[in-house]
Formats: sequence, C-alpha cells, structure tokens
Amino acid sequence: MKRKGILENKKRIVIKVGTTTITHEETGNINLEKLEKFVRILTNLQNKGREVIVVSSGAVGIGRNVLGLEQKPGTIAAKQACAAVGQGRLMMTYEKLFNEYGQLTAQVLLTRESVTNDECRKKARQTFDELIRMKVIPIVNENDAISADEMLYGNFGDNDTLAAYVAELVNADLLILMSDIEGLYTDDPRQNPNARFIHTVAGIDGQLEKMAKGAFGDMGTGGMTTKIAAAKIAIASGVDMVIANGKNIYSINDIMAGKKIGTLFLSAGQETMKTSIQTIGGCHGQLYGNVR
Repeated sequence: MKRKGILENKKRIVIKVGTTTITHEETGNINLEKLEKFVRILTNLQNKGREVIVVSSGAVGIGRNVLGLEQKPGTIAAKQACAAVGQGRLMMTYEKLFNEYGQLTAQVLLTRESVTNDECRKKARQTFDELIRMKVIPIVNENDAISADEMLYGNFGDNDTLAAYVAELVNADLLILMSDIEGLYTDDPRQNPNARFIHTVAGIDGQLEKMAKGAFGDMGTGGMTTKIAAAKIAIASGVDMVIANGKNIYSINDIMAGKKIGTLFLSAGQETMKTSIQTIGGCHGQLYGNVR
C-alpha cells in the first residue's frame, strides 16, 4: 500500500508543534501569522470530520520572552514562573484565533501520572473522548508549573514524548510531529553532502536509537533522540507517526493527502509497507535530523 492509502483516511490525529514552529526565531515572540494558519488548518480538518488533538510547546519560551529574560531560566522556580506566564499567554492566543472560526478549544494539562496511573488514565481518556464528541479541539501541554521534580528531571522529557503518550492514550490513528527537523537522513546532511533522506522507517533498533542526535538551538527542547523515543511509543501502540518541518505549516495538508513529506514511521499493523531502512535510504550510515 502506498503512503497515500495509509494517511488519507486517518480519523483521529494528534499534531504536536514545537516552540520554534510557533515563535519568531529572532525574538521568541509568538508568530501570529503562522499560528493563525495552523489554527485554520486544524479547524478545516475538524470541518472535514477528522478528530484533532493538539500538543503545543512554547509555554516556557513564551513566558521567558514576556518576562524579559534573555537567557533560558537557570532555576526551577524561574522555569515554573515562565511556564505559568507563558501557558496563559499561549492559550489566550489559541482561543482568540480559534474563536474567529467558531471552533471551541479546551486546555488539557497533563502529568506523567495522567498516563501511567490506571485510574488517571481512565479519567483522562474519558475527558478526551467527551471533548472530541463535543467537537472541541483539546490543546495539550505538560503541567510544568506544579512540580519542582518535573521541572528538574523532566516529567515526560519533552513534548515529543508527551504527544506519543497522548496518541497512545486516545487510540489515535496518526501522530504528526512538526518541528525544525525535516526527518531522518542516512548521515548528518550538514557535514555529508551525500546523506540521503529516509522517507519511511519500518522498524526501530538499538543502532538507530544510539545514532540519534539530541536537541539543537536555544528555544526548542527536543532533538532527534526524543523523536525516536516518541516513535517507539507510537508504533508500539499501533499509531503511525510522521516527523516534518514546521517551517511550512501547510505541509500538514500535504501529509494528510499522502504526499512524501517528512519521515513516516510505520506502526506494527502496517505490514504491507515494511521495508528495511537500508533499502529505502539507499545507503548505510548514521541517522540525524536536518536541523535548521
């Protein structure tokens, strides 16, 4: 089965946007033009009968900018303050933009207990199901502001992992990670001009995990390592996953149309498309994200 056949009929979709996707690189302020386009795309998907859940990064970065901090906060208390201020500003902006299209939204803040404790999982799933039944788009983030342990050690580690847990929790059909990373290459394309892009990944092994690079940049928190970790959670849960560059937010529409955008990680159920990474990539080598 071709990619179009796999992706075009997905019903329940979790879309994660990174900090660098929804903010201006130069200032760290919210990119209103881009966020408005993102909201329009989501609303249109909802209008087509899709069920959309958003996992949105940006609270700490936006809060840091609003508070006038030039550097990343160095203490737990400062991170919590940035998260609290930024989350309010982020949701206010989302609600205003969605309101212009008559689309209802809901804020959902999760902790690790929300997805690991059986009773909490049950109630979280009931909440998501009811919001979706009511045609409301949930906007999810980690509840950064409530626990020093979470800010110090990382509750989910990053929103890539959180998005994968949410996709598993709600039995999503597809997880899309929009960030500053194009997808997987056979080598670091910045260093190796012969590095080739990998459109499809059929399985994740220890070698691939080991080769994945970490975070890049000052604003974002998740690099290729976190995306591989998210992919493992997603595909083990029967959820296909796509990593794509959020620079062009309209690529979400291309992904849903089955075009070759980003890297597609096939879930365990997609046996018909399973092919080795080496065959698709065309050569052997390390796998890195193309970070811009």
